Amino acid sequence: MKSKPFLYELKSTVKMVESNEQGTVIGRAEYLSHANSYLVRYRSGDNRQTEAWFDESAIEAA
Repeated sequence: MKSKPFLYELKSTVKMVESNEQGTVIGRAEYLSHANSYLVRYRSGDNRQTEAWFDESAIEAA
């Protein structure tokens, strides 16, 4: 099974589809039976720096 290429490079700026938050891709993960995921470092709505994993469909280029 051929894996799907990553849409976003490390250090890319992305934004969350459901909010105005944006951040930097600091990690990526690929799986055999799941969408590619990205670890994004961003400033949350309450102004804290945070990191979280997002599926490819939950982020877009900023």
